[in-house]
Amino acid sequence: MSVLDVKKLTKKFGAFTALHDVNLKIEAGEVLGFIGPNGAGKTTTIRTLLGIYQATAGAVTIFGQDAWQDAVAIHKRLAYVPGDVTLWPNLTGGEVIDLLTHLRGGSDKTRRDALISRFKLDPTKKCRTYSKGNRQKIALIAAFTTDADLYLFDEPTSGLDPLMEQVFHDCVLEVKAAGKSVLLSSHILSEVEKLCDRVAIIREGKIIENGTLAELRHLTRMHLKVKTKTPLSLDGLTGIHEVEIQDDHTTFQVDRDDLGLILSHLATFDIIDLQSSPPSLETLFMAHYQGGDASCCN
Repeated sequence: MSVLDVKKLTKKFGAFTALHDVNLKIEAGEVLGFIGPNGAGKTTTIRTLLGIYQATAGAVTIFGQDAWQDAVAIHKRLAYVPGDVTLWPNLTGGEVIDLLTHLRGGSDKTRRDALISRFKLDPTKKCRTYSKGNRQKIALIAAFTTDADLYLFDEPTSGLDPLMEQVFHDCVLEVKAAGKSVLLSSHILSEVEKLCDRVAIIREGKIIENGTLAELRHLTRMHLKVKTKTPLSLDGLTGIHEVEIQDDHTTFQVDRDDLGLILSHLATFDIIDLQSSPPSLETLFMAHYQGGDASCCN
């Protein structure tokens, strides 16, 4: 049984269809990256998983239970961190962490204190004095302190500096190693590449791609940078894109299906230096959203 199983999820707000036939699945010990521009439907999907919204159609099950009807039972095994955390202004950070973890039945104080130290949080300050980044730290510490089976993160590193982002990455990998599952919605594509086993790309309320990074990268081009002894000519070749000459190197992109033929062609010019890099998730992302409207909000 999958930890999370979403089948043909549709969510309408009046005449507007926010989600249409969304399919997602997360297995135990798996991290799923959930990406898309603002307004694509990421937050709406997560709120439906949390039982905040009721699905208009389709099935959403977590731990084999219905996300709407069994929300209370599901939340006992789930941790959630939104992208913009609102806290009680007159409580200290430590008091909020204790309150949130108490609602989950208590926590390991040793782990709590270790996470406070790792995230470099001063838990004695009132929440009204915290920056956005520190508010995020409080939510993340509370989430990782609990022994959840599924973690839902909606832009969780918003406001964190690079050092704290790395602490978050380490914590995700630790819970994954412990057999826990994670859904990570993020705009930081390098973060998704580093942490996620699979990626689901959503656009205008529809999942347009869903698979491992290796499976999705066939949709994009390899990047090559080459230097040859004799002048390089790429005339008449198929699968070559965006050729640029930089000093004594030629850079270009190659369709994966044509890579072997192109490499054989390059070898005839006596290669001195050849650098290749796989397409990044950002390349994949931009390929899907060129010309799309990413100006609205979820």
